[in-house]
Amino acid sequence: MTERLPEFPYHPDPVGTGAVVPSEAKCVRCARARGYIYTGPVYAVEEIRDRLCPWCVADGSAAERFDAHFTVGTCLGEEVPLEVFAAVDRRTPGFAAWQETQWFIHCGDGAAFLGRVAAGELAAQSDALELLPRAARDGGRPADQVEHYLSSLTKDGQPTAYLFRCRVCAIHLAYSDFT
Repeated sequence: MTERLPEFPYHPDPVGTGAVVPSEAKCVRCARARGYIYTGPVYAVEEIRDRLCPWCVADGSAAERFDAHFTVGTCLGEEVPLEVFAAVDRRTPGFAAWQETQWFIHCGDGAAFLGRVAAGELAAQSDALELLPRAARDGGRPADQVEHYLSSLTKDGQPTAYLFRCRVCAIHLAYSDFT
């Protein structure tokens, strides 16, 4: 029997994104097998990847005990209050990216990570889709290359896009990367 997963305001569906999976493994922090294990990135001295339960991530006890971080990377957008940064970095399941992970900040709060998306899924989020060509053009790419790049985005391969939603105004935000 599994316990109900804790809520993660900045990563509302960690099972859907693959950051949390069903497992009978025991958590290295609380020594309990709760039916799920966190499989996302962990930045800590000790090797604890795939060994933490989502509950110990959510309550911050894993971060505290192992001095662990789950979303090390760049914050995109506005400056973020320290308590928001700490919640995203130390009590939120992270996600793997091809390059350095980036987390959007909007309306003074961390955005909610919704997952990887392909070109077709991103097309439904016109607000997020507007960000990507602008970023590519800022890199000096010609319009035809930008269009080709955006049409080649895949959910499980590369290049891919990472979709977020502002928790305050509900605008969608996205960035993309590849190896």
